[in-house]
Amino acid sequence: MYNFKTFDTRIEEAIEWFRAEMRSIQTGRATPAVLDNVYVDAYGSKMQLAHLATIVIEDPKTLLVTPFDKSQVKDIEQAINEANLGLSVSSGSGLRVHFPSLTTERRTQYVKIVKDKLEEARVRVRGIREEAKKEIEQLGKEGVCGKDDEKRLLDTMQEKIDATNSRLEELFKEKESEVMGQ
Repeated sequence: MYNFKTFDTRIEEAIEWFRAEMRSIQTGRATPAVLDNVYVDAYGSKMQLAHLATIVIEDPKTLLVTPFDKSQVKDIEQAINEANLGLSVSSGSGLRVHFPSLTTERRTQYVKIVKDKLEEARVRVRGIREEAKKEIEQLGKEGVCGKDDEKRLLDTMQEKIDATNSRLEELFKEKESEVMGQ
């Protein structure tokens, strides 16, 4: 019979990928998660910003980034600017990352980005479903399971896919309302 353990793991990975992508989209409020996907050229390789500095919320619109090595300030500033997150950065002994108030136009652009990420997550889930479907159908062809069992396994898989798509849609709705400031 078909073991859904690998299938479930891959589905969870797709959902977790979508969550990580959502964290990197700013909503006008200071949150360190926005800088999760910022990588800095440091010590001869690309390193995640969180490995090079402490990131704390200074106020609702500002993050304070304090590098462990003060010589990295310029590289960190450059990396944040190159990440094209729509943030402004000022430097001193550390860095202050300012979150501008979002205009309606900018909020709409962010919602479009979120929709694109949702579609990308759905494509990943469809790929996982297609692989599992082929494996289940192969079990039926090989005679490992009968037609009734094959249909039951396919139905179970589809229920899991439907539940996953519902979860992705809920995550999207949450992020959309957060971005739109509702």
